[in-house]
Amino acid sequence: MNLLYNTGIRAYAGLARAAALSSVKVKKMLDGQAATLDRLATYRSNFAPDGFDLWIHAASLGEFEQGRPLIDSLLDRRPETKILLSFFSPSGYEVRVDKDPRIAIVYLPFDLPSNASAFIEAVKPKKVIFVKYEFWGNYLSELKRRAIPTYGISVIFRPNQIFFKPWGGVFRRMLRCFTHLYVQDERSKQLLKGIGIENVTVAGDTRFDRVTAIRRQGRSVPEVELFLASAPGRFTLVVGSSWERDENVYIPYLHKHPELRAIIAPHEFSPDRLAELSKRLGEENTILFTKLVDLYKQNPDLARDAVSSKRYLIIDCFGLLSSLYRYADVAYIGGGFGAGIHNINEAAVYSVPVVFGPRHAKFIEASELIACGGGFCVEGKENFASMMDAFLQDGASLDRAGALAGEYIVSKIGATPRIMEEIFQLSPLI
Repeated sequence: MNLLYNTGIRAYAGLARAAALSSVKVKKMLDGQAATLDRLATYRSNFAPDGFDLWIHAASLGEFEQGRPLIDSLLDRRPETKILLSFFSPSGYEVRVDKDPRIAIVYLPFDLPSNASAFIEAVKPKKVIFVKYEFWGNYLSELKRRAIPTYGISVIFRPNQIFFKPWGGVFRRMLRCFTHLYVQDERSKQLLKGIGIENVTVAGDTRFDRVTAIRRQGRSVPEVELFLASAPGRFTLVVGSSWERDENVYIPYLHKHPELRAIIAPHEFSPDRLAELSKRLGEENTILFTKLVDLYKQNPDLARDAVSSKRYLIIDCFGLLSSLYRYADVAYIGGGFGAGIHNINEAAVYSVPVVFGPRHAKFIEASELIACGGGFCVEGKENFASMMDAFLQDGASLDRAGALAGEYIVSKIGATPRIMEEIFQLSPLI
């Protein structure tokens, strides 16, 4: 890559080192990057002496969920496959590390020429997949130089991205390093065609396959069911990836409607964050999921007594959210008053209406769910209140919106088998 790009990456790395002095999350990332080559040497020695059959990179946990259908399908069909999974963010790494002995997991070092060369030499991948928004010029250039097949999956492009600007030549060169790009929609394909990139297939979004698989697994959560059984028939709002600005929208409504209860999964759950959320909801009405689990292990009757007067269950651990939407009458997906909404497909697959804030332009599924009648954008607490009033007063409309959300998900499944067939020559199972 050119000098300006590499200077930008070095500046980014410098800012991260400064931020690590006060941020535990950033420090974990930098410490993890520093250990990457040692971890790779151990993996190569014990796990993949001839190199990895597949290296797949996901920025964080959300992108991993898009790559997971391919990983699961590949390991089901070819269990001997050696897979390396890399993350940039601790939110992905810490949740997945050591969860599956068949998958090696590391942090991806910053995109500098020396890092890219050392990393790829250590991995010796036969194929590489980058998920969605991951475009790292030095890694891509090195992969192309070594003639290693490299793919982008579940990628989506928008006209305002730098690739399509007159000054975006450096970034257009990144795209030309891919062997093939599997994009989510026809607009992305046409945008790429306009800059001379035609090794593109409209395959859709693998997240639809992932959320469908989660629903089929039918995971129940007995502690949550105990909480719900304490007041059968009460309307339940499930809130996923909640930020404080989301709470400004829905908490006032909860306070005014004691007939509602809520299961709330905050985006982060440090002790201070959990304490503040409990205070806003009313500590006397709130219980943490981990406390409920501890009580349930001691004695289910203790747990039943503890939740008998509670309206709010706060989820303070990873790994549950995608299974919790099954308990919702309405799902609220956080992030739409900040950087952008989180995964709305996880909720829609359970045939429940999904509600989210206005910052959803980057997510085609949000616009499509609104258009089909299964998704609802709210601009603030008054808008949210009006929408919830309508759902509470008209059960038929609530059911219809949920059904439309579920039908939308069904209409979008199928990206994974198509990609599997083209990249790995594995035909869909009949």
